[in-house]
Amino acid sequence: MKINELREMSVEALEKKLGELKQELFNLRFQHAINQLDNPHKIVDVKRDIARVMTLLNEKNA
Repeated sequence: MKINELREMSVEALEKKLGELKQELFNLRFQHAINQLDNPHKIVDVKRDIARVMTLLNEKNA
């Protein structure tokens, strides 16, 4: 996910995206725990996307 794509989103869309990413992270962690995750690096990518979205939300709310 590119930062430029996120900057164009509204606050409501960013909050929705944040919820989706947190759900995806939960699912990935669950898959990792039961050894069904093919690419464990995907967890790191999702965490970074969550951080990007949270940073933009903080910037827009400030």
